[in-house]
Amino acid sequence: MSDGKQTPLGALVMAGEGQNAAVEITPSIFMVKDISNAYLVTTDEGDVLVNTGFLNNGEKTKALFAPHRKGPLNAIVITQAHADHFGGVPELKEADTEVIAGKGFTETDQYFDDLKMFLGRRSGKLWASMTRRNGPPPVPPRIVPDVEVAGRMSFALGGKQFEVIKVPGGETLCSVIVWLPEEKTVFTGNLFGPVWRSMPNLTTTRGDKPRLVGPYLESCRIVRDLQPELVITGHGEPIAGAEQIRADIQAMHDAVQWIEAETIKVMNAGGTVYQAMQSIHLPKDMEIGQFHGQTKWTVRAVWEENGNWFKYEDGTTALFGSPVSSVYGDLAELAGGADKVAAKAKALLDADKPLEALHLVDVALSVDAAEPTALAVKKHACQLLLARGGGVNLSETMWLKAEIAETEAALGQGG
Repeated sequence: MSDGKQTPLGALVMAGEGQNAAVEITPSIFMVKDISNAYLVTTDEGDVLVNTGFLNNGEKTKALFAPHRKGPLNAIVITQAHADHFGGVPELKEADTEVIAGKGFTETDQYFDDLKMFLGRRSGKLWASMTRRNGPPPVPPRIVPDVEVAGRMSFALGGKQFEVIKVPGGETLCSVIVWLPEEKTVFTGNLFGPVWRSMPNLTTTRGDKPRLVGPYLESCRIVRDLQPELVITGHGEPIAGAEQIRADIQAMHDAVQWIEAETIKVMNAGGTVYQAMQSIHLPKDMEIGQFHGQTKWTVRAVWEENGNWFKYEDGTTALFGSPVSSVYGDLAELAGGADKVAAKAKALLDADKPLEALHLVDVALSVDAAEPTALAVKKHACQLLLARGGGVNLSETMWLKAEIAETEAALGQGG
């Protein structure tokens, strides 16, 4: 069980490497760790799986669960339409297994298929070193659930009661949780994100349909009001203890609600989204983990949800799809060339202004993609930001590492 300490997301994602036995959570619940974990619930009349792990790992997961199986696999419940939660379905499903998901699973799965090239490029940059292992991952299986739950679905098996509950928030719009009322145990998948008691990632750097604040807060209340004594999430160890669980869920709820209120204050005061992102920080007594989402990203998500895509500070050109980068060449010419812009970028970096330096690097590299000073500044600025981040937030960390690697390749420093 979890000791209450937060584990960095990168460690959770890789926790299944080398696993040679399923972990017993209770005498009837077993866990196989993966990019996202799979869980087996056993009864005297057969078994239920909650999620099945990542692509290409189904046979391994099946073998690890085999010593604990008690009968036919009655059902597989998929908590969300991300392939790391359902990738093993084809290998684990049996002839009479019922596949259960949340309403909208099919549409969400189609969305990911429709945008696979766009999202794949972004995911590749962020996660390739973790998830691709010995080459690109296989194509996700196309799963057609037997049931898509719109509200609540209850069923009994071997004297054990199961409730599949549709929740409005979560990492996909089709998210469900699984509640075992007699055991006071709830499987939440990634409803609260991949790391417990942490900031949700409402709008991801990879891309995805945005998750709204209201449904997230409602989902927190739904799980809180079940009064669970054991929470089993999509990653990491279970969280035990009704009092601790309630306090943790309330902390996540209150942090997001507070950020929403503070962001709206800045909006009403005439501030900009960038001012809000830079000025809003959780009070010390409200701090939660920043492993997947971050406070400043939640600010941006709230702003986009309420103010939409158009930022008044971007001015008229935003209405016509003209990016500021369209005049980078003119700016470089006025400065005397890409090398002069790069020199100014270096001066900003030397003055401990890495973000401002990166703005000028973009200008210089738009004119000369091989400008050595600009590339060197970009590399060192990203290294500085990486060091300051401390490897806490995985998306930020992986983005910066990818930027550094690409820049080193452009400098001819790649290994």
